[in-house]
Order: sequence, then structure tokens, then C-alpha cells
Amino acid sequence: MATKNKYLFYVALCFFLTASCQNNTDKKDTLILDLAATKDSTKKEKSVTDTVSYSFPWLQAYNYKEALCNNIPAPSGFKRKEVSQNSFGGWLRHLPLNLTDNTVYLHSGEKKYNQSAQFAVIIIDVGNKDLQQCADAVMRLRAEYLFATNKINQIKFNYTNGTPIPFKKWSEGFYPKLQGNKVVWVTSSKNNTTYDSFRKYIDNIFMYAGTASLSKELVKVNLANMKIGDVFIQGGFPGHAIIVIDMAENATTKEKVFMLAQSYMPAQNIHVLKNPNNSSLSPWYSVADCEIEISTPEWTFTPNQLMRFND
Repeated sequence: MATKNKYLFYVALCFFLTASCQNNTDKKDTLILDLAATKDSTKKEKSVTDTVSYSFPWLQAYNYKEALCNNIPAPSGFKRKEVSQNSFGGWLRHLPLNLTDNTVYLHSGEKKYNQSAQFAVIIIDVGNKDLQQCADAVMRLRAEYLFATNKINQIKFNYTNGTPIPFKKWSEGFYPKLQGNKVVWVTSSKNNTTYDSFRKYIDNIFMYAGTASLSKELVKVNLANMKIGDVFIQGGFPGHAIIVIDMAENATTKEKVFMLAQSYMPAQNIHVLKNPNNSSLSPWYSVADCEIEISTPEWTFTPNQLMRFND
């Protein structure tokens, strides 16, 4: 009798272990399927590609697969704000991202000390001098857009002393020479309408302009009326400036979110900023969360510091 009971015990134990192993296998398979589903879902979310061609003069060729809007999806329940193809907002939304290296480098080629601020790095040159910092990056993007869309007559920035320096005059063969605190235009055979000449022009602007001068050129905008291309700027020595490069809206709640890009000091790669206060929403920021302050990884702004280029 004892032998029979022992036999039945072993049979029951084997049955239990088999069922348990099968159950664990099922759980493992379910986990794998869940991960695969999540991966497929992410792919599906990113598979909505915009193949419209854009001009970025510093690139040899535009690759729509690198476009910001094709790699950073809008938050769940949100849809990107509609913009016209030739608008500043449409152009910014398609800026090319570095999909192979998310490191921010300085103008010297060294890595930036703080590598925690960037969500993604934009493919655009920095130059080899400490020039393209915060406001400079904003002016660079604005000027590049105007150059790319054949609106060179609109490219104009002021020196810190208030003197307007239009690219049109530069491209006609003149060079702005400082004599004391005054600017005198002298003839220059090197200045023309080529992109190489344009890059020299914008480097010249970087040397003699900054947040203090740029903040005086822009017009204030209410936070509720934000649009792509607007700038958060605190003019000063030092000050800081970052630019809105994309926006989306929730169709049900009408909540708006936006994305920001910056360069910083020393001159470095222009990069998309993380949202340090909401990792689940990052790199997007909610307008509703910014009614008191806009806290970014390396600077804090107030809503009344939102400004816009005066088209």
C-alpha cells in the first residue's frame, strides 16, 4: 500500500512540474509576443513618412529618412499642427537628425561635458570657432531657411550696437567694417550670393550679434498663440535663446505640445532638447505646463520671453 501511494505521489508530482513548466513557457512566449507587439507598434507609429523634398544648403543631398518628423512621433492622441510646405515651420520640422551618433560635440571636436540635455542631434555644421552658440543657432536656422527658399532679401540681423546688416548689401559686394562703434561699408570682391559667401556673412553676424541684439529684433507673442519658429529668448550678457521646431495638438482636449532645439556655450551641435520634467512626454513640452515657467535642461524661461521673427 505504501509503495502504491509513493508511486501515485511521483505521478502527481511529475504532472504538476510538467504543467508548471508549460505555464512558465506560455508566460515567456506571451512576454516575447508583447515585446514584439510593442516593437511592431513603434515601427508602425514611425512608418508614416513624409517624403516631400526640402532644401538644406549645407547638405549634399536631403534624405527624408533622417527628417525629424519621420523619426520623432507625436505623443499618443496628438497630431502635428498643419503647416504649409514652404513655411519656416515646415522647414524646421524636416531638419535632418543624426541617426547614428547622439553625441553633442563642441566646435573644437571635443565632446560636450553635459551629454544629458539632448534628445537628438541635428545634422548641421558647427564651424571650427567658438561662434555658433545659443542666439547664433537661432539666427543660423532662420537665415538658412531664407537662403534655401530664395528669400535672401529678407536675411538681415543687427549688430549689438543696433546697426542693421542685410545679406543683400553683403551679396552686392560690400563688407561691414567697424570703425570705433560705427559700421562703414567697404567694397569687397569676395562677397556675393553664393552659399560660401552666405556662410561667411552668418559667421560675421555671430561675431557682433547675440541674445541682446536679437531680442530687440523680435516681437512678443502670447504663449497660447505659439507657432513653430517662435523663440524663447532672454537677452543679456550672457543670455540664452532656444527655438520651437515642431508642434502637435490633441484633437479631443485641444492641448498643445511643442519641441525645442538649442546650441549652447561653447559653440556646439544644435540639438533637440529633452523635457527634464516629463520623461514620458519628452522631447515634447506641454503648453499647459509652461504657464509659469519653461524649464529646459540648461536654462529656465518665463512665458513672456516667447518672441517671433517679424516677417
